[in-house]
Amino acid sequence: MGVHTQLSGEIARLLLQINAIKLNVENPFTWASGLRSPVYCDNRRILSFPDIRRKVTTGLAGIVRERYPEAELIAGVATGAIAHGVLVAGQLGLPFVYVRSAPKGHGLASRIEGHVEEGLRTVVIEDLVSTAKSSVAAVRALGGAGLDVRGMVAIFTYGLAQSRKHLEDAGCPFTALSDFDALMALPETQQQFSPGELDALQAWHKDPIAWSEARTP
Repeated sequence: MGVHTQLSGEIARLLLQINAIKLNVENPFTWASGLRSPVYCDNRRILSFPDIRRKVTTGLAGIVRERYPEAELIAGVATGAIAHGVLVAGQLGLPFVYVRSAPKGHGLASRIEGHVEEGLRTVVIEDLVSTAKSSVAAVRALGGAGLDVRGMVAIFTYGLAQSRKHLEDAGCPFTALSDFDALMALPETQQQFSPGELDALQAWHKDPIAWSEARTP
């Protein structure tokens, strides 16, 4: 699991500026998994800001070019990474598919939408990696369809130990444009919170389950 160090600080700052990333120690957010967290990231907001959207797309495409020059197909994880994946595929001139969280409940009951040819060397695009459970499920679905998944590239990751383990167990190389450490290193973040709040953010990052349980009614 790696981070694109040249862009990590800049991307974190831009995400904070457009409120794609929100931080709140006193009133934590509830993730879809049910975990309580002082950090919430919604990278769909990027789509509304053309300059930032272009920078993120160029950054993701650059990682694919650098680390996966053999890529023949881009796959986005539904729903948050569909638009970003399309933009990356367009910049690279590659075909695109997307992966549903579950097979469609009607029609062909497809889980992978788009044209799939067995053996195509595939790179997965994610908007956000938290625990990586859904990301790994997408990788396995693509592999089950006969695609050769070479790795995953994401806009942002919380960098949790749990996500690293899931991706390593799945044998999926991973790179993000930015992560929690880059966010915490920003002067804007350091100035926004008291030392106690900064400690609470780091405590969450070290053990998000225990942190959540201590704040769940």
